[in-house]
Amino acid sequence: MFSFWLNTRHTARVLTKNPGFTAVAVLLLVGGIGANTAIFSLIDAILLRSLPVRNPERLVKLSAVRRNARAILPLGGPRD
Repeated sequence: MFSFWLNTRHTARVLTKNPGFTAVAVLLLVGGIGANTAIFSLIDAILLRSLPVRNPERLVKLSAVRRNARAILPLGGPRD
């Protein structure tokens, strides 16, 4: 435990001697934590949470494909 406090004091001294490096390190940490939080929130909202409908297993997406065209035409939304 003593070496932990020695390392912590040494780190604090080095960071106070180099404020530019400290600012860059803190900004990188903040950016990384923020990006991870945003990505997890997006994945949680899109993939992990269930759909806000009563019977999600009954949802169907219909589409039509023309023989000579490459576009897929949507036919409508979900029905209850």
